[in-house]
Amino acid sequence: MKDIPFSVVWVIAGISLSALAIAFMASQPFSAKAQEPKRFQYKIVEVLRDTQNMQTIMNEHGASGWELVTVSMGDMTEPRLIFKK
Repeated sequence: MKDIPFSVVWVIAGISLSALAIAFMASQPFSAKAQEPKRFQYKIVEVLRDTQNMQTIMNEHGASGWELVTVSMGDMTEPRLIFKK
């Protein structure tokens, strides 16, 4: 069997490494621009301490895309529903 010249081995190695580098770069996701931070809207609604009234208001806001975050007691007599969207 005839020996392969040393220069041919280097050419084959270079082609193999180039193909490997191209395959690696093609598999990486490209992120063209940074993602913008999420922006939220907030809404505070004072309600009566009636459970049915609170539930009705929460359902109405939920149907409009608002999410109840917390309930605050404000001046300790009127609950405040705090929503975000």
